Amino acid sequence: MLYLENPLLKLYLNLIGWVALGFFLGRLLPRSYSTYLAKFLFFFGTPLSIVAFIRSANLSGAIWKAPLIAWAAILAGGGLAWILINFGVGEERFKTLNPIAQNSPQHTSAWSLPTQGSFLLATMVGNTGFLGIPVTLSLLGSEHFAWALFYDLLGTTMGINILGVAIASHCGKSDRPQSWLRPLRAIFQNPALWAFGLGFVSRSLPLSPQIAELLTTGAWTVITLALITIGMQLSKLNSLHNLKPILACLAIKMLLVPLVIGTGLTFLGIAGAPRLVLVLQMAMPPAFGTTLLAEAFNLDRELAVTAIGLGCVSLLFTIPIWMRLFNF
Repeated sequence: MLYLENPLLKLYLNLIGWVALGFFLGRLLPRSYSTYLAKFLFFFGTPLSIVAFIRSANLSGAIWKAPLIAWAAILAGGGLAWILINFGVGEERFKTLNPIAQNSPQHTSAWSLPTQGSFLLATMVGNTGFLGIPVTLSLLGSEHFAWALFYDLLGTTMGINILGVAIASHCGKSDRPQSWLRPLRAIFQNPALWAFGLGFVSRSLPLSPQIAELLTTGAWTVITLALITIGMQLSKLNSLHNLKPILACLAIKMLLVPLVIGTGLTFLGIAGAPRLVLVLQMAMPPAFGTTLLAEAFNLDRELAVTAIGLGCVSLLFTIPIWMRLFNF
């Protein structure tokens, strides 16, 4: 069939189909079901897929640059967001976008502090795990999986647990005292990090064809479950407020940063499939983890969830752009 010969069309059918199924299930089932599924993927499914795909991934070359590129994208997004917050939107214009701010006694600048926190987080960290990795695998296969994995684990995961928590604690207020060890503990307790080490060590371990096939099948099943989980989570998002700042956020996160840094990768000696992998990871919509931080630290949750919802829809239109500009 034609769609089997077109990886982009096949990706779209999978993305739309499985996410739509998850959205439908999310409307029917209680919110706890998506939470249980997400926990299963976090503690078991995702580590299994990492072990399976890392065994066949190409670890040669300059993949160590992937987390550096990830941090460059995170800081660039945060820097542009900070400029927009402080110089891009006047106070009167912002009040028309967020009337609540007009009556807030704590409002002393164009953006309330909780809104600043959510805006910064949404422009800095993307959904490079549950969404970015399936996109990469579908379009480019497992050979270049390590680039996406290094970007996610050593870039996004560390960024949201260290820099993200720092921003959230500064801009919001948590009901519980926060320890500086918490972000580091979260990183080293992440099963994906240990699965990466296990997969790397086991690369030289021969497996029977039956076990290898079973492992690969399980890994792709996990990818499908991840897409269903995204749909279930999207079904709970019902906020469509503050569209103008959210569109600015997505323009920075999903267009400007990938375009500028992706173009610069050529001068760093990164081209071909690795460059496309990195650009796709940079261009992912805001991470679901931003809503967790918004809830934990009392940030602007409406902005966070709306940015995620619109970002996931926008992804369908931006992927062809990056495929055309950075295809090899």
